[in-house]
Amino acid sequence: MKTKITTLIALFLLSLGVTAQIDRTKQPKAGPAPKINLGKPQTFELKNGLKVLVVENHKLPKVTASLILDNGPIFEDDKAGLTSITGGMMGNGTTNIPKDAFVEEVDFLGASLNVGSQSANFNTLSKYFPRILELMADAIQNPLFTQEEFEKQQAQLIEGIKSGENSVGEIASRVENALVYGKNHPYGEFATEETAKNITIDEVKNFYKTYFKPSNGYLVIIGDVDFKEVKKLVKKNFGKWEKGEIPAYTIPEVKNVLSTEINFVNMPNAVQSSIAVVNTIDLKMSNPDYFPLLLANKIFGGGGEGRLFLNLREDKGYTYGAYSNIGSNERTASKFKSSATVRNMVTDSSVVEFISEIKKFRTTKVTDEELKNAKAAYIGNFVMALERTSTVANYALNIATKNLSDDFYETYLQKINAVTTDDIQRVAQKYFSADNARIVIVGKALDVLPNLEKLPYKINYFDKEANSTEKPEMKKAIPAGVTKETVINAYFKAIGGVDKIKALESTLVSYEASAMGSTIITTEKRTATHYANETSMGGNVMAKVVMTKDGVFMNKQPLPANMASEMTNTLGTFLEMGLLANENSKLTGIEPVDGKDAYVISTKGEIVSTAIYFDIVSGLKVKEVQTVSMGGRTQNQEATFSNYKEFDGVKFPATKKGSLGPQTVEFNLIDAKVNEGVTESDFQ
Repeated sequence: MKTKITTLIALFLLSLGVTAQIDRTKQPKAGPAPKINLGKPQTFELKNGLKVLVVENHKLPKVTASLILDNGPIFEDDKAGLTSITGGMMGNGTTNIPKDAFVEEVDFLGASLNVGSQSANFNTLSKYFPRILELMADAIQNPLFTQEEFEKQQAQLIEGIKSGENSVGEIASRVENALVYGKNHPYGEFATEETAKNITIDEVKNFYKTYFKPSNGYLVIIGDVDFKEVKKLVKKNFGKWEKGEIPAYTIPEVKNVLSTEINFVNMPNAVQSSIAVVNTIDLKMSNPDYFPLLLANKIFGGGGEGRLFLNLREDKGYTYGAYSNIGSNERTASKFKSSATVRNMVTDSSVVEFISEIKKFRTTKVTDEELKNAKAAYIGNFVMALERTSTVANYALNIATKNLSDDFYETYLQKINAVTTDDIQRVAQKYFSADNARIVIVGKALDVLPNLEKLPYKINYFDKEANSTEKPEMKKAIPAGVTKETVINAYFKAIGGVDKIKALESTLVSYEASAMGSTIITTEKRTATHYANETSMGGNVMAKVVMTKDGVFMNKQPLPANMASEMTNTLGTFLEMGLLANENSKLTGIEPVDGKDAYVISTKGEIVSTAIYFDIVSGLKVKEVQTVSMGGRTQNQEATFSNYKEFDGVKFPATKKGSLGPQTVEFNLIDAKVNEGVTESDFQ
C-alpha cells in the first residue's frame, strides 16, 4: 500500500512540473502537415481495354470494388430518362440467373452489389470475393432486360416526374441546368412525361450495347486480396467482355450571359422562393487554381461558418441556410452557384444580399482567421476520409481519369497550406461573378415579382420546362360583391347549409394513411372554443395538440404565446368559423389549383401564416397552406382536399393529401361525426 501511495505522489508532482512548463495562455503552434502515404495501386489492363487497379489492404477481411465507365455526359435528346431507366434495370438478374435467385444469392452472402447505367460496385467479405466478382461480371455482361421490368422502371420514372411537378426544388434544378447549359447540352436535358413515354425496351438494349463497353472502363479493387489472384479472377470473368468504341460527340460550348439577369419561373403554389445565383467556370482538378478555389468557396458559402450563412441566416433570418458550391469538370463547363430557399416576402432582399456578398468577396481580402479555419476544416475532412477504403478507390480513379499527378493526394495538404489570402482574392476575381450571372428564381409571382421588378436587372420569364414565356398574369380581378364573408358562406352552403353549419356544437373527423411501413391515424375534434388533434403511428400516440382560448399545448407543453395567439384564430367547429371572426384574414385574390380558379383567403402573422383556397364554381375548400417561421427557419405544410362525402347532412373531404416530412401522403376519411363523440376530457 505504501508503495502505491508513493507512486501516486510522484505522478502528482510530475504532473505539476509538466504543467509549469506549458504556457496555457498561448495557442499551441500547428505542427507540420501529416505525411500522406496512400496505398499505391498495382495495375494491369485487359486486351479489351478494361484498366484494373488493385490495392491490397489486409487489416480487415473485406473487399470493395468499383467499376466506372468514363464515357462522359451522354445525349438523350427526346428520349431523356433513358439512362435512368437503363440503370434501374441493370443488376436485376442476368440471362444466366433469374432476378429473384440473383438478389437472394447476394443477400445470402451478406454482400451489397449495385449496378447502374455507367457503373457498378460491391462490398463483401473477402472469402466471398470470387463469387461476388463473378456475379458482378455476369450482371454487367449479361443483363436481363425483360418487358415487365422495363414497364416497372418506366412507370416509376413517370411517377417521379409527376410528383416533382409541384416541387419548387425539382423545378428550380431542372430549369437552372437547362438555362445555364442549354437544352442541347447533356447537362441541360431533363426527363418529362413525354420523353419517358418515347422510350422503348429496344432503345434500352441499344443504349446498353452502345455505351456499356470496357474501353473506357476502370475497375478498382481494394481490400483483403492477393494481386496475382485478382488478376487471374478478373481475366477469367471480364476477359470475354466485348470491346468497342464509344460514339464520338461534341459538347456544345457553354457561355455566361452578357450581363446579370433574373430568370423567373412562376409557381403559384410556392410558399417560399428558390434562389440560385449561377455563373459557369472552366475548372479542372489539375488547374493550379483548384486549391485556392476550394478554400474560397469554403469561406464564402461552404457551411455554417460561411459568409452567406452568417448573413442570410444568422444576421437577416431570411432562410434556414444559404450556401455556395463550385464544381470541376474535365469535359465541359462547371458552375459556381450560391443558393438558398427564402420566404416570399424577402426574395428581393435576398437577391441584393447575394450580389453584395459576391462583390465584397471579390474586392476585399479574406481575413487570416477565415483562411486558417477553412484550411483546418479541409485538412480535418481529408484526414478523416482516408480512414475509408472507398476513399483510396476514388483517389486512384481521379488520378487515372482527371490527368492528375501521381502525388496529387500525397501533396494535397501541402497545397492546401500553401494558399494565401492573395490567392483567395485572385481566384474570387477570376471565377466569382456578379456581373454576368443568372439569378434563377422559382417562386410565387403574385408575392415576389412587384419587388423584384425594382431591382436593376432584366427579368426573363420561363415555364417549368425552361421555355421562354410571357410575364405571368399578376392578379385576376375579384368580381364585384365577392368578399371573405360571401366565399366562406358559399363554402358552408356547399357542405350542408349556412345555418346548419353555424349551429353545430362539435365536429369529429378521423383520417388514415400508410407511410414508412406504418399506419397513421389522425383524429381532429372541434367545438366553438376548443380544438384537439391526435396523431398515432402503429397504434402509438406520437403527438397531441390541444388549443383553447387560453393557449396551445403540444404533448401538454405550451407553445410560445405569440405563436399560440396566431393559431387560436382558427378556433370553431370548422376553422372557417375562426376566419370569419379574424380581422387579419382577408380575401387576397384568385389563383389556380389543379387548373381551376380558386378564391384565396389569407392570414399573415409574424410566425404563422395561412392561405385557404375555395373552388370558385363548387364553393368547396380545395387546399390549405400553413407557413410557420421561427428562429430563421421556415416550415411549410400543404394539404389538398377532394372527394367530399356526406355524414349526417354535412359534407367532409374523404381524401386529404398532405406532406409528412419529405413525403406526400394520402389520408382517407374513416369516420366523421357532428354533435357527438366529443367531450370536455378530449381537451385535457
